[in-house]
Amino acid sequence: MQNSETTLDNMPDIQKAEHLLHEVFGFEEFRSLQKDIIENVLQKRDTLAIMPTGGGKSLCFQIPSLIFDGLTIVVSPLISLMKDQVDQLTAYGISAAFLNSSLAPREYQNTMDQIRRNELDLLYLAPETLLKSNILNLLSGLQVDCFAIDEAHCISEWGHDFRPEYRQLAEVKNRFDDAVCLALTATATPQVQKDISNSLGLTDANKFVASFNRKNLYLNVITKTGPLRQTIEFLEDHKEQSGIIYCFSRKQVDELTLDLEANGYSVLPYHAGLGEARRVKNQEGFIRDEVDIIVATIAFGMGIDKPDVRFVIHYDMPKNIESYYQQIGRAGRDGLQADCLFLFSYGDAGKIRYFINEKTGEERQISEEHLQQLMDFVEAQQCRRIKLLEYFGEKFTEENCGMCDYCTGDVSDSENITVSAQKFLSTIVRTEQRFGFHHIKNILVGSRRKEILKFNHDQLSTYGIGNEYNRKEWKQLYRELMRQDIVERGAEHGGLKLTPKAMAVLKGEHELFGVIEKQERKRTVKASKSEIESLDFDLKLLKLLKEKRTELAGEEGVPPYIIFADTTLMEMAYYFPQSEESLLKIHGVGKTKRQRYGDAFLDVITEYCTQHNLQEKTKKRSSRKNLKKNPISRSKRHHQVGQRYNEGESIPEIASFYEVKESTVINNLTKFIQDGHSIRPDRLRELSDLSNEGFERVVTKFEELGVELLKPVFEALDEQVPYDELRVVQLYMMAEE
Repeated sequence: MQNSETTLDNMPDIQKAEHLLHEVFGFEEFRSLQKDIIENVLQKRDTLAIMPTGGGKSLCFQIPSLIFDGLTIVVSPLISLMKDQVDQLTAYGISAAFLNSSLAPREYQNTMDQIRRNELDLLYLAPETLLKSNILNLLSGLQVDCFAIDEAHCISEWGHDFRPEYRQLAEVKNRFDDAVCLALTATATPQVQKDISNSLGLTDANKFVASFNRKNLYLNVITKTGPLRQTIEFLEDHKEQSGIIYCFSRKQVDELTLDLEANGYSVLPYHAGLGEARRVKNQEGFIRDEVDIIVATIAFGMGIDKPDVRFVIHYDMPKNIESYYQQIGRAGRDGLQADCLFLFSYGDAGKIRYFINEKTGEERQISEEHLQQLMDFVEAQQCRRIKLLEYFGEKFTEENCGMCDYCTGDVSDSENITVSAQKFLSTIVRTEQRFGFHHIKNILVGSRRKEILKFNHDQLSTYGIGNEYNRKEWKQLYRELMRQDIVERGAEHGGLKLTPKAMAVLKGEHELFGVIEKQERKRTVKASKSEIESLDFDLKLLKLLKEKRTELAGEEGVPPYIIFADTTLMEMAYYFPQSEESLLKIHGVGKTKRQRYGDAFLDVITEYCTQHNLQEKTKKRSSRKNLKKNPISRSKRHHQVGQRYNEGESIPEIASFYEVKESTVINNLTKFIQDGHSIRPDRLRELSDLSNEGFERVVTKFEELGVELLKPVFEALDEQVPYDELRVVQLYMMAEE
């Protein structure tokens, strides 16, 4: 490591870690749990770290490796990630190398020589490389202080990516008695966590589990109606941004790639059928910003550390929640907002179910459980994060995450579908529960297809009475009936059967509510931006800085983000640093990067500021902390809504303007008040459908229990007053105060 070791000699280890964080990596403070994990590792306590993608797992062994005297071994199954991390560490001036099958013989031998000469701080190895006897013998003769196992979920048979060779790592770990073991993963359910701990002999006392909530990811699930059209509409809002589109099959990847190319998009395919050379070339093109979009099977993405992926589209359904979570985790690793679009169809679920049925025993049971958990996530009429985080054993308690389609009002309202459901169920009964959905639908819409006439079903009393819905809308109703366990498919011929719940609906004893989308809804702007995105940075300067970054990356043969991340360039384009001292205060600029790249970027900034008469803005080390408390908020939606309301626009008018529900506008006004602003209370009372007596009863409960939370009031009123009404009263009282 090329740093002043005398500076560190007299510091306690955790102070050394903080010094390295600032001076080498250019970061101002540790992220959640990083400091605790690093301290645990430095005290030579075996550790299990569960941290979400983009949460900073790598620093948990990279910083200790610079403090330990001996070697840190990092085991990773991801060949591309090894090279990527070694490139990044080299850019920071850290001595690191990797050994895997991608190296040419001469490169392999050079690395072996470096290991023998004790010249490395970090050595990255694939598990199969580490298990070779010659490698084990070489390493056993060295001082190994840390044994880090990345992607540790691969140890568990219950994990989504089990690898048998990972099971042997427990034995290898025992060969290095003086080395602390650090197991890391981003995706591990409580069961997988337990399996990892048992396999490696780790105790619960040394397990660190960060929140699985990626707050900067906007989660959106929509019904797949015209997937190519829906994808292009989405891409129109993400022009010239990096993104990944996941498809179920190689054929689908190739077809979609051609379709997007024909529509003028910068896109490449990625799947196992392309051959290794083509895959590597396409992946490198994406990483180096030579192409905007990769269309891929699930084979793509493991080991991709590209921080500025701005969107992930699931064109087809993933196999389970873990795969979904891992794949959306490839977006927004820089902490900036990223969009995750899931095009859902029951047909895709049927494809996955077909492959599950080919399995047997416990494997089939596990796959069925995984699919059902994914369906629960897709079909839930609540915040997307509740089911997603619940899968990983985490309870999400916020009333509104502000970053999913449900919480931003970007889903259709639930409506009473009882009468239409009765028509559908009645038709099933009249056809003796022998026919599938399409036949039932054709009866309701008055089709003259030959099957209808053959069975004289044009003579039924329900023939042609379903003109309230078109064919697609009847399919949505059918899906709602399936989801709510009102109908089921017969095991023998697939005819629709009524469940016990159906009789109560048919008799009018139970009302049914569901979502029938009658037209496409436009997306709403997300709730809030990250602190860096909230900066009013100079877009023209940012573009120039990105061009300089691309130029330097090309010269060095590395991806652009190895030079500097987007977040670093955004701060440069806001603060206009014009000296080496000022540049060091920018997030992500350490001493080595300042020495290697500082002059090139300072030249761009200085010239631009001279041309436009711009002055440098002062940035202190603590300014990012201050920014979190007082973010620049003029771009936030709830501030726009609050200003519109105070200028005289009604809540229905604002809802219409943004194409959201009125309840979303009410939520925005509540946030506006919570930020310290006031609104006019005089028109709020009329929003409530409660009687005067009912309204005052709710007000009394809020006065008793406090105006901050809705749930205690909801329960105190015996769950009889809907949350939408409670929000109106809450807003009214906050405005009055």
